[in-house]
Parts: sequence; C-alpha cells; structure tokens
Amino acid sequence: MSWLRRLLVELWGLFVDDGRYALAIVAWLLLAWLALPLLQLGGGWNAAVLAAGLLAILVESVLRRARR
Repeated sequence: MSWLRRLLVELWGLFVDDGRYALAIVAWLLLAWLALPLLQLGGGWNAAVLAAGLLAILVESVLRRARR
C-alpha cells in the first residue's frame, strides 16, 4: 500500500510542485474572471492584465524559491 501512496504523491508532484504557487494562480484566474468584465477594458487590455498578474505570481514564486 505504501507504493500506491508514493505513486500518488509523485503524480501530484508532476502537476503541483508548489502549492502556494498553484493556489495563487487559481485565485488570480478567479479574480480576473470576476473583475475584468466589470472593468470593461476591452479584449487586449484584459489579456494584458491577466498576463501581468500571472507574470507577477511567477516572479514572486521564483524569488521565494531562490531565497531558500
């Protein structure tokens, strides 16, 4: 049974290496999905705001990992 647990942990690790990083992405996508239509910025600006938020999350994750 321990092999099954190890298998599941490894499988989970393939998709989610850093739980806070994954949670931040999901939270940002949810926030953008709810807020961007209300702001009515237009298609190009919506994409830019979404990308900027995801880039900021990535940079924060890389900096946090580099400090370890």
